[in-house]
Amino acid sequence: MQNDHRPAGLPHEPGSYEIRLTGHLDARWSALFEGLVIHHAADGTTVLTGPIVDQAALHGLLQRVRDLGIPLVSVNRADRDPEREPGTQPEI
Repeated sequence: MQNDHRPAGLPHEPGSYEIRLTGHLDARWSALFEGLVIHHAADGTTVLTGPIVDQAALHGLLQRVRDLGIPLVSVNRADRDPEREPGTQPEI
């Protein structure tokens, strides 16, 4: 049986992410999320966007969000390859 749920990229590949949090974070929070752009969405959420070097850095960022007690809405990889079909193995 084949695994049809393969990741879009390898864990060591850098990627651009969109992390949505509940509420509008003040600009003073930007130091904690260095390298990410903070945008206040009309729906009352804050969206952090930008490059994250690897999965370890992503998990560290999510732990920081958890430790601050900020409710997490979603995490999406923003730079998926439109040429790659869903479920295909990335080239190594």
